[in-house]
Amino acid sequence: MPKMKAAIFVEPGRIVLDEKPIPDIGPLDALIRITTTTICGTDVHILKGEYPVARGLTIGHEPVGVIEKLGSAVQGYREGQRVIAGAITPSGHSAACLCGCHSQDGAGTKHGWKPLGGWRFGNTIDGCQAEYVLVPDAMANLAPVPDGLTDEQVLMCPDIMSTGFSGAESGRIRIGDTVVVFAQGPIGLCATAGARLMGATSIIAVESVPARMEMARRMGADHVVDFTKADPVEEIRRLTDGRGVDVSIEALGRQETFEASLRVLRPGGTLSSLGVYSGDLRIPLDGFLAGLGDHTIRTTLCPGGKERMRRLMEVIASGRVDTRPLVTHRFKLDQIEEAYELFGHQRDGVLKVAVTP
Repeated sequence: MPKMKAAIFVEPGRIVLDEKPIPDIGPLDALIRITTTTICGTDVHILKGEYPVARGLTIGHEPVGVIEKLGSAVQGYREGQRVIAGAITPSGHSAACLCGCHSQDGAGTKHGWKPLGGWRFGNTIDGCQAEYVLVPDAMANLAPVPDGLTDEQVLMCPDIMSTGFSGAESGRIRIGDTVVVFAQGPIGLCATAGARLMGATSIIAVESVPARMEMARRMGADHVVDFTKADPVEEIRRLTDGRGVDVSIEALGRQETFEASLRVLRPGGTLSSLGVYSGDLRIPLDGFLAGLGDHTIRTTLCPGGKERMRRLMEVIASGRVDTRPLVTHRFKLDQIEEAYELFGHQRDGVLKVAVTP
């Protein structure tokens, strides 16, 4: 049986490069030869044992590649075509999909409640930090890459860009809004860019790393608050003349940033939460105004599917957002363990890495 190289979860603390059989595909699947992929913060949660996956699973959920083989029932694509697939791969026909919540595909089935059902790559099926990946429900998930766009231009679309933009979309930002984005990692930076696209006219970024503060300005922030030098809640209130922000986007996943995101909202404002939390959250009484503030708290899982991917690539092709500067380091797949060591410890100013087989 033909083999391929893959980054495999062995146990908490160990993701190693090893060999696995190249996947067999079914009628509705496609086999993609990976040309570029990356490492996500969620993969680091898996590495640390903070998010459980099966031992022996191939990790990764952000594929850019070329169609190697198509299932017998797949129509509208051709072998050799450049494509991406979202980190979330909805079937298109589940109850969640038909309700318009594609990210939760598979949740609430007769087998019990299963949140995050749409996230399959590197979660419930083998992922894409490998030479090949099987894409399920190919006709719902494969999006052709427009001519003229490079792998690195579209590399953020499957997850980071889709997630960051969804933070702005879930916040229902309106023209003229004031928005704050807590944390300017890759997702927060894309949330900042998304807020600008949605019509926000005053965007405040909260960050302390100088390179990320500068990147936030490049992605659309009007003000950058260094939380190590000033209380961000007090500074944001000062910047808004005491009014508060219309939308706060929490992109880190910690109790303190969640509380701060709530405390800076104007009455009737929206907290859009993108963080992945590893423990119970507490809602502060003062920030919540005892439940009388007309606040909205929304959570979002990265939207997926081919139409979402097409739209994101249209944004890239238009030149309105350029995510290439987010790729700060490049590795071969053979160096994946070294890439995890760098990315997991956030050394050397890393934002995102590009990994090529």
